[in-house]
Amino acid sequence: MMTLNEIIGFVSPELANEILDDVFASDKALYKSISAEVATALRLRPVFFEQKPRNERNKIILDMLTRPRMQTTAATLLRGWLVKTEAPMLSDFLDTLEIKHINAVVEDFPETVDETKLNQAVDKLLEKYPHEKVLVYLNSFSAMNDSPWESLSKRLHDDKRLQLV
Repeated sequence: MMTLNEIIGFVSPELANEILDDVFASDKALYKSISAEVATALRLRPVFFEQKPRNERNKIILDMLTRPRMQTTAATLLRGWLVKTEAPMLSDFLDTLEIKHINAVVEDFPETVDETKLNQAVDKLLEKYPHEKVLVYLNSFSAMNDSPWESLSKRLHDDKRLQLV
């Protein structure tokens, strides 16, 4: 299973920049928080880091988020982006699995899911949404889940369509 910082490293530069641009547009506080965490990791004052042009700052942020010590920050970015920008995809997945949610946010995930429903949910996402976004979502979902679903982990490992490499 991929870690969240590895997922950031494997996405295309276009999608990585889209993620940061979406977060900048939809949740400025989250973008600023991530920017500050990266600045601190670089031993820079956040105010100076924020003065860099955004495209240069984004490049540095994305580079830093691929590092293992930035795992928590990578999780924050991916979670924020998915919930704010990709909520319809998350909702379709959860609805197909018959998991109750509010705006794609779930209080308690079941420990297991029906494999047939899971396969239907994954196939539905692959048919309906951009392939790379589905890969990021499913891999991130599995990595963020405290007790990953064995059936999803197996599918991510065995199904060549679901691998980011």
